[in-house]
Amino acid sequence: MAPEKESNGLDNYTFALEGRFCDLPDTEKEPASSTDEYSNKLAYCVTDVPPWYLCIILGIQHCLTAFGGIIAIPLILSQGLCLQHDGLTQSHLISTIFLVSGVCTLLQVVFGIRLPILQGGTFTLLAPSMALLSMPEWTCPAWTQNASLVNTSSTDFIEVWQSRMRALQGSIIVGSLFQVLVGFSGLIGLFMRFIGPLTIAPTISLIGLSLFDSAGSSAGNHWGISAMTTALIILFSQYLRHIPVPFPAYNKDKRLHTSPVYVFQILPVLLGITLSWTICYILTVYNVLPAEPDKYGYLARTDLKGDVMSQAPWLVFPYPGQWGRPTVSLAGVIGILAGVISSMIESVGDYHACARLSGAPPPPKHAINRGIGIEGIGCLLAGAWGTGNGTTSYSENVGALGITKVGSRMVIVASGVLMVVMGIFGKVGAIFTTIPSPVIGGMFMVMFGVISAAGVSNLQYADMNSSRNIFIFGFSMFTGLVIPNWILKNPKAISTELDQVLQVLLTTSMFVGGFFGFILDNTVPGIALCYCSIWWRGINSIQFYLYRAK
Repeated sequence: MAPEKESNGLDNYTFALEGRFCDLPDTEKEPASSTDEYSNKLAYCVTDVPPWYLCIILGIQHCLTAFGGIIAIPLILSQGLCLQHDGLTQSHLISTIFLVSGVCTLLQVVFGIRLPILQGGTFTLLAPSMALLSMPEWTCPAWTQNASLVNTSSTDFIEVWQSRMRALQGSIIVGSLFQVLVGFSGLIGLFMRFIGPLTIAPTISLIGLSLFDSAGSSAGNHWGISAMTTALIILFSQYLRHIPVPFPAYNKDKRLHTSPVYVFQILPVLLGITLSWTICYILTVYNVLPAEPDKYGYLARTDLKGDVMSQAPWLVFPYPGQWGRPTVSLAGVIGILAGVISSMIESVGDYHACARLSGAPPPPKHAINRGIGIEGIGCLLAGAWGTGNGTTSYSENVGALGITKVGSRMVIVASGVLMVVMGIFGKVGAIFTTIPSPVIGGMFMVMFGVISAAGVSNLQYADMNSSRNIFIFGFSMFTGLVIPNWILKNPKAISTELDQVLQVLLTTSMFVGGFFGFILDNTVPGIALCYCSIWWRGINSIQFYLYRAK
């Protein structure tokens, strides 16, 4: 780890309970950097309190920015939980994850890192969860894959999916205790001494690559619709992102006027899904899409889960233990631990980037430790409530700070409250379950591709002209694909209780790739650890420019 810069007292204003960092005079005569100039341009800094209406508007924006990742997780998990044909339960899972994400966001902003950083479901826990659910004992019965044979109110079907959910809950609860320990004990600094870019790059990249089957299965239900969704998201996020859209605004100086808003840059996923969703609805109304279940394109219709909206209650109140008493297995806990470690490392980088973009000083060690500890408590709550997932900091919302120029944590507090409200209104979760499968598949293709590329981008901190580093990264990536693929094709090769632990680990691509990257990076002679401090010392400034470029 790089030696921590001596504190000049400014960090207390941001990470304590009161004070305004942006108004403080500089105590050190240092030349102004581009990041300092950027901080001076912020409309509201981290400790500022914008008007209530602005908090609500920007809070809604942050919710919409994060919604793609939040709703994707329960939709993917529904495949392993045998819930493909139970839209009502899917809507309940979406409501639960919204509620828990809101609660965890409030905890993080008020008691944790105290920066404007939003919490939500994490893909780092999704990979080991799907690996656990792919074990022979948790394979979905054949009859649950046939919509005509599924009676969602039968006790047999309820036990099928709830037993799997309880297994995930227990593993997540126990695994989160490790994160709580690491955070509040300060061990995260020790971890970062030995984990560098050649460990992070394959770990994060393989999260996205391992989910290609889910993306292909959903998109393959109608490649035309999924391709349209992907094209729209690419169009909005890449080609139209710098084009402002005039919106009416009002203030005392200019009165009623128009203000440019970069809608395409802020909400590309939401706009792409909404437009594709609307087109599917029109094609359904005019019967362009086939009405026979056995014909190609049937799953692109929007009326397949029309009864979910009418059946879903207006108000739902998710509570801990709503699926029964969680069960714990050694295999599940070990698999979840691999995801927890990856999530912690990713969050530390988000803390530094968030501090830059919100006009705050680099977070001190005690604030980082507190943030990781609170994230562990968040995962504990997510496991207790039964989301089937944990929580982590959202990089997308960190990037949104650079777009809005509003770094106030009160905006994120408003986002947290809004997500809690969305979790209580059952109709909100029900709406998302009616999104056609090919539309979801198109979103997955973009989202998982970006996750894979984000992992590879960590290699900019390593010398990739070195044959040593090229070998470590290439070998880690390849083994992370080969070994899980073989284990999945030969599940009976591992059958004992201890072997079940190995099966979960070896079918989790991110663990296999990250494990080999970690071992080789710390044992192969050469530039082993000297660049790790350089990497970590520069991650906040480099991530700052990456987020500004979005």
